[in-house]
Amino acid sequence: MSKTVQEHGWTAVPRSLEKLVASRKDKKPSAAVKVEEIPVPDSPLVQQVVKYAKENLPTEVFNHSMRVYYYGQAITIQHFPDWRYSPETYLLAALLHDIGTTPSNQSSTRLSFEFMGGIISLDLLKSLKAEVEQAEAVCETIIRHQDLGDTGNITTLTAVTHFATVFDNAGLNAELVHEDTIKSVVGKYPRNGWTGCFAAVVRKECELKPWANTTRIEGFAEMVEANKLMQPYD
Repeated sequence: MSKTVQEHGWTAVPRSLEKLVASRKDKKPSAAVKVEEIPVPDSPLVQQVVKYAKENLPTEVFNHSMRVYYYGQAITIQHFPDWRYSPETYLLAALLHDIGTTPSNQSSTRLSFEFMGGIISLDLLKSLKAEVEQAEAVCETIIRHQDLGDTGNITTLTAVTHFATVFDNAGLNAELVHEDTIKSVVGKYPRNGWTGCFAAVVRKECELKPWANTTRIEGFAEMVEANKLMQPYD
């Protein structure tokens, strides 16, 4: 495995989350992984992207992005310990994956928000002198972070993002994360009504762009609103 592939999560894995879950022997973690046990990269590049994210994302979206980082890391640690990717690259993807949903970015283009978000992030990371392979890994993940399905492959970085986003947004694959991990993550980055907030974003995207990639997930807003796992924390 090349250094680039290993560092930035370019290894191909099945796109099907069901297949990935089935490949694990232990489906439920026996103990929690709490936020203080999950290191957060703090390189100059990360600091610049955190600053950008805080300046451009609503607090609710920034908190969701950080929860995606922590949930994804917990899932990898406890269920896919053989997966290799740089936590820095994953944090960058988590921070920027919903940048296309901001009111100005969503209304400035006819592109689906994931595609616009990927372009914005690629340009941003290149301007901050990130490695091309790292910037492209983040871009690929953002463009495909709602590309759920049963066929083909995705990158490891995208798979982690899939698991974490559908867990936080819809409560899917709830058995992968210990309840005390949820409490720890939400304690640091509260949901503050995220369920209703994200459902509204989904509806706005589909209203503004009836062709949007989001429309491929039938009943998505309703699925988000039915997130009983996160209901106690909203």
